[in-house]
Amino acid sequence: MATLVSPRVTNLVGRISAALLGGYALAFGFTAFFSVYLPMSRPDRVVTASLLCFAVWVAAAIYAFAARSALYAWLLIAVLTALFCLGAYLPVDLRTRP
Repeated sequence: MATLVSPRVTNLVGRISAALLGGYALAFGFTAFFSVYLPMSRPDRVVTASLLCFAVWVAAAIYAFAARSALYAWLLIAVLTALFCLGAYLPVDLRTRP
């Protein structure tokens, strides 16, 4: 029985989606985390984190295509995104939500 989509195509689609969607989520988490924790005034923290997030997104896209498989790319990007987002949204005592 012939399959409609080959494993190579699914791997490529997985890598592209990891680069685009996962990279965007990682850049958001990075921005939120560093908007809270950089040792600057709030406007400077937000601008600096927002500018650096583009480099993070590019690094995530490069990693998505350099990883051993699409699954490994998604796993690392998802774990880093979860850590950044949890780190940004957990500190209630700082009262500085991103």
